[in-house]
Amino acid sequence: MKRFPSIRKNRDFQKVYKGGTSYANKLLVMYVKAGEEPKTRIGISVSKKIGNSVVRHRVTRLIREIFRLHKEETEKGLDIIVVARQAAGDSDFKKLESAYLHLCGLHNIRKELK
Repeated sequence: MKRFPSIRKNRDFQKVYKGGTSYANKLLVMYVKAGEEPKTRIGISVSKKIGNSVVRHRVTRLIREIFRLHKEETEKGLDIIVVARQAAGDSDFKKLESAYLHLCGLHNIRKELK
């Protein structure tokens, strides 16, 4: 089983927070920075304000799945951090997917598929 390409270390999160650009909508905040690795990595942050651990892990799993499904549509070599807002705890997959794709469009990291 392959490892999921995620950002795990605090220093990597801090590099993206400080050096990246950010856009937000009602459900998510997305920070993007060009990474040192050729693969696109994602970091997901879900605060305790969202809900209990079941809700937080559900939101994390949904965002990870959205990233996995749309990985081929995004540019390569990026570090992406997605921060869930409080409204994300009550949202379903389609709403989160729409919010994620909206932010990808604002960052201009979506490729045109042929």
